[in-house]
Amino acid sequence: MSALKIALPVRPGANVQNYLDALASLGARGVLVHAPCDPGAFGGLLLPGGWDADPALYGQANTASLHVDRALDDLQLQTMDAFVKAGRPVLGICRGHQMINVCFGGTLIQHLPESPAHSRDEGASDDKVHPTHTKENSFLYNLYGLRFATNSAHHQAVDRPGVGLQAVQWSEDGVVEGIAHRALPVWGVQWHPERMCFAHARSDTVDGAKVIEMFLNECRGRD
Repeated sequence: MSALKIALPVRPGANVQNYLDALASLGARGVLVHAPCDPGAFGGLLLPGGWDADPALYGQANTASLHVDRALDDLQLQTMDAFVKAGRPVLGICRGHQMINVCFGGTLIQHLPESPAHSRDEGASDDKVHPTHTKENSFLYNLYGLRFATNSAHHQAVDRPGVGLQAVQWSEDGVVEGIAHRALPVWGVQWHPERMCFAHARSDTVDGAKVIEMFLNECRGRD
């Protein structure tokens, strides 16, 4: 039996090895896609971390967004739209979590002040770790319980949730750390589970493999 294929829409040369490794450890194969693709060829869509979306996509001028790549934004939004219409599961991580919100018509906070929970550098190797709390009976509550610690490397965040989305996890200062669609198989986390599992497992956070495994199980359940 061939491994479940998961699409990752990225620009050529993107460093997404941690995501590929985590998927492989859970019996799936990440496939990098650089152009719109057929959702029927994949079990699901994973939107990885990265730099900031173009604020014009959510009706704002650029006041603090960094390293905007509109071609990447367009690729990910087109791909997400196709997967959502096809009923394929979607998981967004960090930037991907934010892109889900933008895709459904939500807005972003372009810059968060430096805090114990958030850092400016998406590419930081020294992730911050901080406590969070979840909405009862949400997907994250079912995986990890009401309160648990995650990592963090971001300076933007979900502001107004998009149509059909609800916030299900927050940091202590109120920043949205997890979202879920009310009716569709679409989930997002602001943190980096691929840096909290297997070779990157750490003792000061929960096991990030659980959320990726949940996503893959949903993908397999729809094949």
